[in-house]
Amino acid sequence: MSEKTRKPATFKLDDANVVVVDADEPGRATRGTVRITPEAEPSQLPVPLEVRPVAVRRRFGWGTLFWVATGGLVLLGAGLGIVKLIEDLFARSESLGYVGLGLAAAAGLALAVVIGREAFGLMRLATIERLHARAAAVIVSDDRAESRAIVGDLLKLAHQNPHLAHARATLIQHAEDIIDGADMIKLAERELMTPLDQEARRIVSVAAQRVSVVTAVSPRALFDVLFVFVAALKMIRQLAHLYGGRPGALGMLSLLRHVIAHLAITGGMAAGDSLVQQVLGHGIAAKLSQRLGEGVLNGLLTARLGLAAIDVTRPLPFTALPRPALTDLATDLVRKREDEN
Repeated sequence: MSEKTRKPATFKLDDANVVVVDADEPGRATRGTVRITPEAEPSQLPVPLEVRPVAVRRRFGWGTLFWVATGGLVLLGAGLGIVKLIEDLFARSESLGYVGLGLAAAAGLALAVVIGREAFGLMRLATIERLHARAAAVIVSDDRAESRAIVGDLLKLAHQNPHLAHARATLIQHAEDIIDGADMIKLAERELMTPLDQEARRIVSVAAQRVSVVTAVSPRALFDVLFVFVAALKMIRQLAHLYGGRPGALGMLSLLRHVIAHLAITGGMAAGDSLVQQVLGHGIAAKLSQRLGEGVLNGLLTARLGLAAIDVTRPLPFTALPRPALTDLATDLVRKREDEN
């Protein structure tokens, strides 16, 4: 039962009827006694301790050494084989020798260009990842100088995109304004990321709908797996190019590994399963055939993979703009399947 509200009253601290007790002291005061419970002093309150992560001691990479040494031996063997082949061609005919030498030079030049493009793509992805981490740190620290440096790097990253010309001009105008670090990052996100996020949502939605349609009518499960894998790679590459990345073959492998790791950390599959149950459990599954239901499920999982790819390839974290939601994509996907059905 609740106690009656006590009426306001005055008393002196040296009064004999005034009793100072602890908050957890049992018992009730006798009639006519005023109980005072002192509040805890700030110095007595529990202080949260910052737990620093323990540095993991890095061991010698024997696996890396093995693959590097094996690759070097393979390259040496291939080089010696090519040299031997050219020598044999010269021994047979001088013209054949020059043809072989020219082909070897063309292959070496192409290999150098491919290695350079792969290295450039990996460095570009690493730059975007560092920009994301730096922007997240500035949101917390509110460092004004660091925010200007991040905006400068973003402008360099987006200078080749003609659709961001107005956004770049707006940011350049506000570069010297007195704006806090966190607000500057949010301004850059609103100006630069708004059109890119809209295009990214369209790319993910189109990929999810394509996967949904093809897997719904496909007669073979193996074809479904291959098509979903190819569609996912194409979607991730398009998102990477949209946000400024230029991944090659090695860059795509690294990017795919980061996307899968992001899904594992954020529990994306579990969230996707719960969403599927929520969407398909409110009478929609009864309106769809079994194949269409499987197509919707594959489309939803593809959309979840696309949202994870957006988080990985986006150079700025979601702070000023809303993060794309799987529920919106799922609603569009189910509505499209119902219209086609």
